Amino acid sequence: MKGTKQTVKSDIEIAQEAVLEPISRIADELSLEEEDWQPYGRYKAKVSVNTLKKLQNRPDGKIVLVTSINPTPAGEGKSTVTVGLGQALNQIGKKAIIALREPSLGPTMGLKGGAAGGGYSQVVPMEDINLHFTGDFHAITTAHNALAALLDNHIHQGNALNIDPTRVVWKRVLDLNDRALRHVVIGLGGRSNGVPREDGFDITVASEIMAILCLAGDLDDLKARLSRMVVAYTYDGKPVSVRDLKVEGALTLLLKDAIHPNLVQTLENTPAFVHGGPFANIAHGCNSVLATKMGAKLGDYLITEAGFGADLGAEKFLDITARAGHFKPDAVVIVATIRALKMHGGMAKEDLKREDLDKLARGMENLACHIETIQAFGLPYVVAINHFIYDTDKEVDFIREWCAKNGHPVALTKVWEEGGRGGEELARLVVDTLESAENHFSPLYDLTDPIEEKLKAVVTKVYGGKDVEFSDKAIRQLAKIKKNGWDVFPVCIAKTQYSLSDNPKRLGRPKDFTIHVRELKASVGAGFIVALTGNVLTMPGLPKHPAALDMDVGPDGKVTGLF
Repeated sequence: MKGTKQTVKSDIEIAQEAVLEPISRIADELSLEEEDWQPYGRYKAKVSVNTLKKLQNRPDGKIVLVTSINPTPAGEGKSTVTVGLGQALNQIGKKAIIALREPSLGPTMGLKGGAAGGGYSQVVPMEDINLHFTGDFHAITTAHNALAALLDNHIHQGNALNIDPTRVVWKRVLDLNDRALRHVVIGLGGRSNGVPREDGFDITVASEIMAILCLAGDLDDLKARLSRMVVAYTYDGKPVSVRDLKVEGALTLLLKDAIHPNLVQTLENTPAFVHGGPFANIAHGCNSVLATKMGAKLGDYLITEAGFGADLGAEKFLDITARAGHFKPDAVVIVATIRALKMHGGMAKEDLKREDLDKLARGMENLACHIETIQAFGLPYVVAINHFIYDTDKEVDFIREWCAKNGHPVALTKVWEEGGRGGEELARLVVDTLESAENHFSPLYDLTDPIEEKLKAVVTKVYGGKDVEFSDKAIRQLAKIKKNGWDVFPVCIAKTQYSLSDNPKRLGRPKDFTIHVRELKASVGAGFIVALTGNVLTMPGLPKHPAALDMDVGPDGKVTGLF
């Protein structure tokens, strides 16, 4: 029987009707002591990084990563499934904790909307989380721009380090989409206003400081990583670091509160850490190592997600984050929606309510590629069909039969509609998989491999491409990276999220393509090499109708239009 249209409440209406527990009760549920956490209002708290040291001898819970197929405008609901799975595990008597990234104001005010889950599987208070939350992004933005100001001031005040103003690589950042700031000129108006030079802005989630906050193991590690960041080059080509400028202490000071993971709850009062927020298409796309490790110590199951599809967030979680955090993931959930699979099979967005098994069959190739990616890492996995109200029984059965035929564990989830109760099938399957499946996790490449081979490993084993091509600029940058000894880092590929290739229009499972690397950037403090591919941008622009146009707040302070 075909799905029928239902009258449903908006995400924000559901969130505003929720009955939340005081954050003190959530902390008590986790057996946190008073000195372990600090309240940020009634429903939010910061949990001290020192708590992790206190828990170091406690056994780790199972770490489950939630990823998905390549996203489409139809939506996949990966965060919703992450939240729903955590709630469902608690429904069946397990102690589960969730770890998510913090939403960026760029997509919240732009096109994508917030990132707190949806329907009856949300982290709350949803309005706070999707807006300014506990101020972490502001702290990162301030620290990043303070470094930019201190660098320009050094050049203006005599330039003792012999910095070449044309070789400054440290841009400024802003947590909004603003295409007008991608390329700017600063220092105009005479000597008193500084040294004129070209500059630009990235979005805050692309900041290396954001990546460092999410990869640091403690405050000392944070400071050490900040000190290693390369911000410019001298006239004779030598790298200039934050340590050379002697400002790592000031930057750490600005981040001393932001480093502590944020504790909130779901609509069903499941504990949730929401901390850090690098994008997966232009950065490594995972919440903080601290939040993940803390959640694994405090619960029997830690459910986390990585941004976009398995070709981006999951690959980086497994090749970068797990290495930095020195932990081994236990299983992966691969989220797929019927309507997104139909789009990958060639169906137009306006036709997605119509049943079409042929388009669905073609789109399954995209899911197959992401399954093969997780298999390449040697991890057990399950497929989660994220149900939407227009999905038909025949379409659901088709995916179930395809998975059964190919030996892929699969569960239907209705966590958007039903909360944890709608994810119990998935929760039981995840538990069974963790208890029975073998785990042979291994990263895709060795850190000692040349950068060219690391990139090709990802392109061939994850994207399904055949080769990597470097621009002349990237070739020069590669030589500089090798000369400075930075080629021992993992690679972080910045690529469109919509396609396995670097062309966003090539949906499904493209074959025999080449990934074009136009630029390489050494994020020495974060500890990876960023490879910019295709036309991916580090400062997005707003769409023709930004989500901000539909947002408002009433005289009573009630927010509307946020999703």
